[in-house]
Amino acid sequence: MTFADMLLIGVAVFAVLGAVGAFTIAFRRSEGADPTAGVSAETRRADRSMEGVRVEPIAAPEAGVEEAAEAEAAKEAEAAKEAAAAEAPVPVGAPTAARVEEVSPEESGVSRRQFFNRAMNASFFSFLGILGINSLAFFWPKLSGGFGTDVDAGAVTDVSSAVFAPDGSIVPLFVPEGRAYVVPAPSALSEQFAGKGVEAAGLMAVFQRCVHLGCRVPWCAPSQGFECPCHGSKYDAIGEYFAGPAPRNLDVFAVEVKGGRFLIKTGTIVETPRAPTLSVNYPQGPSCIGAAGADEA
Repeated sequence: MTFADMLLIGVAVFAVLGAVGAFTIAFRRSEGADPTAGVSAETRRADRSMEGVRVEPIAAPEAGVEEAAEAEAAKEAEAAKEAAAAEAPVPVGAPTAARVEEVSPEESGVSRRQFFNRAMNASFFSFLGILGINSLAFFWPKLSGGFGTDVDAGAVTDVSSAVFAPDGSIVPLFVPEGRAYVVPAPSALSEQFAGKGVEAAGLMAVFQRCVHLGCRVPWCAPSQGFECPCHGSKYDAIGEYFAGPAPRNLDVFAVEVKGGRFLIKTGTIVETPRAPTLSVNYPQGPSCIGAAGADEA
């Protein structure tokens, strides 16, 4: 995982935590607030300054004065009632009873709190959905070319003619995009290759990587085989183990002929153990590297 990928994941996690925190704060605020929140200490002390102060009650008026005031108020009320009755219009009909209908929450509208909560939820889950889609695209990329896909090595006729020199010797065709050597397949493959799709149109594709420590194995024209310059492992023309510290044969790819084109399926690597006997003649000449391996046949 590169630094850019780790940074992208960190930003996504930080955004999720921020959204959760904002939602929590908004929810707690909407639950209710302290009526005294934000009031300064001086205001609270001033409000408590009347504690212990005695307030004298207002003296009640005398009985005679109160009765006279009540009588005067009754006369004024009676006069106002008579004047209002004289000026009131004649009613046309009896009023109907008020009709009360219950309104559903959808018809009554959305409150500010409901709108805020729904908007927060929609934003949060939309963010999670986008993050999930991007994560799937990151972990399962769609390969459209290069190593790991089906690599077109060329027309079958061109590839077949390219792997044979005029003197009858083999010259493997190296396909950089597939990291493979295309070589002629023997007339009879050993049983370890049976049913694995490693031969098509009389051709095979051998992985360039040595199975010992991963060095690139070049072709040796004098010996007509692959010889690793790192630690001396040797293989015949189709990658079968001959000598050196390598634990098995060179890996080969599954191949296919489609529409007259030779395709190397670099996404399908076939591993095989050391062959009990070589399928092709090797070595046919001097080695390209120094000493042979200790267990050279």
